[in-house]
Amino acid sequence: MFKLTSLNLNGIRSATSKGLEAWLDKVRPDCICVQEVKAQAADVANRFETLADLSGYFHFAQKKGYSGVAIYTRLQPSDVLIGYGSSEFDAEGRYLELRFDRAGAKHSIISCYFPSGSSGEERQQAKFRFLDEFYSHLEKLKSERKFILCGDVNIAHKEIDLKNWKGNRKNSGFLPEERAWMTRVLSDAGLVDVYRHLHPHATDEAYTWWSNRGQAYAKNVGWRLDYHLATPALAALAREVSVYKGQKFSDHAPLTVEYESRF
Repeated sequence: MFKLTSLNLNGIRSATSKGLEAWLDKVRPDCICVQEVKAQAADVANRFETLADLSGYFHFAQKKGYSGVAIYTRLQPSDVLIGYGSSEFDAEGRYLELRFDRAGAKHSIISCYFPSGSSGEERQQAKFRFLDEFYSHLEKLKSERKFILCGDVNIAHKEIDLKNWKGNRKNSGFLPEERAWMTRVLSDAGLVDVYRHLHPHATDEAYTWWSNRGQAYAKNVGWRLDYHLATPALAALAREVSVYKGQKFSDHAPLTVEYESRF
């Protein structure tokens, strides 16, 4: 089995101070895709190049203390792609792709952090630009290779994907345009939402993010914002999926899928 985890760290220094490394040592994923590293190369040097014996690869944002993604893996990739060729969004440290091309098979694991539009209209419009641009990238990539994209997508797709869906219909993360984009990715682009593939009707146990306001975490007033989006052949190999809530490393929970595959 190939155990693959996705987790928005909300800062790698913060998450590791809350016990992330000990948890990784216990769970022993083969690979973990992380988002919101919120660090620069100098911060990672001699401290975060590896986690739990996993080797790290990074895409840092130009802006300090902002965004950034990484992938920690036991396996040696054949190629590492930093960014997806965006003149606007690559500077924000949102995309890292590890390629594992062996014996004619072309497989990729991607860590991606989608923009949030919750801070205002300017960022919401940036999010829409990202979605338009990124859809084309996913379509092209799917025509060339099999992949699993792990990440904080910042979209709750359906009503069962968040607790208070009625009150959030006009809020970023659950806007009709965002939800329609996700539907298009899963229909026209043909990707598979792996969690929903295995648990089509799960509600409260599916949430991966909770607001820091009020008692959202304690009351499980959450959203499902973190995904594995996979090409069909790889999605078909998914056997088990879990959201870990035993410890709180950040405002997101780790999402782990076990695939019947070795990259």
